[in-house]
Amino acid sequence: MNTKQLKKLITAALMGALTCLATYIIRIPSPTGYIHPGDAFVILSGIILGPLYGALSAGIGSMLADLLAGYPQYAVATLFIKALTAIVCSLVYKQLKRRISSIIVAGILGGIIVTLGYFTIEYFMYGLGGALSGVPLNGVQNIFGILLSTMLYPLLLRVPQIKEIIE
Repeated sequence: MNTKQLKKLITAALMGALTCLATYIIRIPSPTGYIHPGDAFVILSGIILGPLYGALSAGIGSMLADLLAGYPQYAVATLFIKALTAIVCSLVYKQLKRRISSIIVAGILGGIIVTLGYFTIEYFMYGLGGALSGVPLNGVQNIFGILLSTMLYPLLLRVPQIKEIIE
């Protein structure tokens, strides 16, 4: 493993921890789960770490937050939903030439994945009414995640280690 790969692995672990903490510590309960700023770190994980490391970081960090918060019924779904979100954010960001507007577009598409993913899971858990009740709350969480990731990204680019590993 070379130095760049090691830095990327360490950054992935840190981003996973930040995702977990931002999801777990700052929670606003909702009827089907909770609203949190952790999705900003899901978006940033994909953008900074690329599709593979970003997916692992976002998925594992988010899943651990569900387990810690007492929502084990969501843990496996969260792992896959947030990993897919990070992959999409990474690919969209790269395709759109790595601009601030690219983060917004990537976040919107990632938010659609999150909303559809949880709608599908909650449909089987709670029925159509329960699944529909989560859509507006996921929308609020998506907007918050997009805004926060857009604000944090320029700050993270100032960190030499982040700038060095960004894909």
